[in-house]
This record gives sequence, C-alpha cells and structure tokens, in this order.
Amino acid sequence: MELTDLKVFMAIVKEGSITRAAEKLGYVQSNLTTRVRKLESGLGVQLFLRTPKGVVPTEKGLVLYQYASDILMLAEEAAKAVKEPDHPCGPLSIGVVETIASTAPFIQALSEFQSQYPEVSLSLVTATSKENYEKVLDRRLDGAFLTGEFDLSLLQIAFEIQEEVVLLAPAGLGTEAFIDKTGNPAWVVFPKGCPLRAANEDWLHSKEEQSMNMIEVSTLETMVNCVRAGIGSAFLTRMAVAAITDEDGVSMYPVPERYQFVNTRLVSRKEQFQSQAFLAFAACVNKAGQRFYGRDIQTSERKGNLRV
Repeated sequence: MELTDLKVFMAIVKEGSITRAAEKLGYVQSNLTTRVRKLESGLGVQLFLRTPKGVVPTEKGLVLYQYASDILMLAEEAAKAVKEPDHPCGPLSIGVVETIASTAPFIQALSEFQSQYPEVSLSLVTATSKENYEKVLDRRLDGAFLTGEFDLSLLQIAFEIQEEVVLLAPAGLGTEAFIDKTGNPAWVVFPKGCPLRAANEDWLHSKEEQSMNMIEVSTLETMVNCVRAGIGSAFLTRMAVAAITDEDGVSMYPVPERYQFVNTRLVSRKEQFQSQAFLAFAACVNKAGQRFYGRDIQTSERKGNLRV
C-alpha cells in the first residue's frame, strides 16, 4: 500500500467519481482505475460500489477512508518535521476571535512577531471559538485562540489566561436599569458559537420575564457602535473594550458572578507538528500576556525548543 494509492483513494471518495478525481489530480482515468483495482486486490476487499452518478465507498471503504486520512496527515507532519529549517519561517495560520483580535496584548504580540520573524507568512483567520476549535482538530489551522470551555483532550495549550467579562451598555444605564427602562432591550451578540453570547442567552433565560431580542453582528467595532447608539447592550471581555470610557457613549458594568470570568487559550492539536514559526508566535503572545496581565502564563511544552 503506497501513499499515492491512498491519495487517489481519498480523492475518489471526496469527488464521488473516478473521472472527476482524475481531473482534479491531473491523472488519466485508466491510471486511477488500475490503482483502485490494485488496492482492492492487495486488501482483498471491494472498496467502491458503482452507481448511475459515479461511485460510493463500501462499508470497508469507509473504514479505509478514516485510516487513510490519518496516515496521510501523519506523513505530511513527518515531512514538515524533517524539512523544517532551523529558524522560524514559512506559512503560519492562526485562528482568532473578535474579542482577541483588537486587544492591546494581541496587537503588541503581533507587532513584535512580525518585527522579529519577517520570514514567516502569517495568516490570521477570524471566526468564532467553535469554528476555530473544529478547524484546529481538522488540521486546517496551525493554532487558534479559543474563548470558553472545550474538550481539550486532543489539544495542547500554548497560552492561557482568565479574562473578566463585563456588560457594555449605553452610558448611564447599568444592567438592571437598562432592562427596566426599555422593557425588552436588544442585545448585540456575535454569531452562534461565541461563549459570551451563550452566557448572555443563559442569563436571559434565567430571567423568565425577559424574551430575547438579539442583534447578531460579526465585528467588535459594529457591536460597540450599536451599544454607543443606544440600540442594545453586550457581554464582552474587559480587555476587548479596555480603551472605552463613559465619554465614548458607553459604560461598563459587572455581570452576574457566574458569568464573571472566561478562559482564553491559544491551542494547537496535540499530535500536530509544532513549527518553529508557531513556537515563536506563542512566545510573543506569552510575553505580551505577561506584560499586560501581570501574572504567570501557561506555555507550550515545546517552548524550550524554540530556536531563534
């Protein structure tokens, strides 16, 4: 069983057609057919069933698909580890969330990283924590920031901090005052998958007299502008709105104790190879975090192996 055969097999499963898989891979169709027959002969099982629209994997084919996916990913990781230069360089993809992307610690970490490691091609992908979590598990990201609680059994933590959550409301209106004055206030929230939205919804559910009037936005700037305009209130981390004051038309108030803190982490997948670029990025994040939060930060186990 060769890696090329597994790549061909995976492509056919994904495309649902030998013809389309051949076009995508740049092979002659007969070449793929021969490889599939060779693979089936070697394993002693049928891997595909023909249908009027193409082919579908058999039960045994689905089993092989799972293993083939892992094998090819491990082979790719091995190649990266062997070929990696002795200094941070090359592509690096990091998932970020809106409440992190504009904070002073992150901006400083980003500035220092770009200044120190110009050979790294950094790609920042903004999404919800849930989306980032799934992309890290699927190896579509080298690492990501997650806010809230997730199953960490398959993840390695490179940075972790507990952040305070506050309620951002139009200036002069606190939590209860805002609700009492408007009767049924609007709440400005990020898309589903954001833990701050989940906390906001949970709190409103606990106040049985309140129905939920949610305005969904995708950026922190839009959220703050909505609050400033008196449209509604929002749950945010204090660091995300640290530079905002009453003079900006908004005020910050405490949230109920059970929602007062949330954990933010920079994570990567455990079995995934951590490049020098990722380790350097994590080091910059930790340095900025220690400077702004003034406390010890949990760091990656491989930090000591960073070569600069």
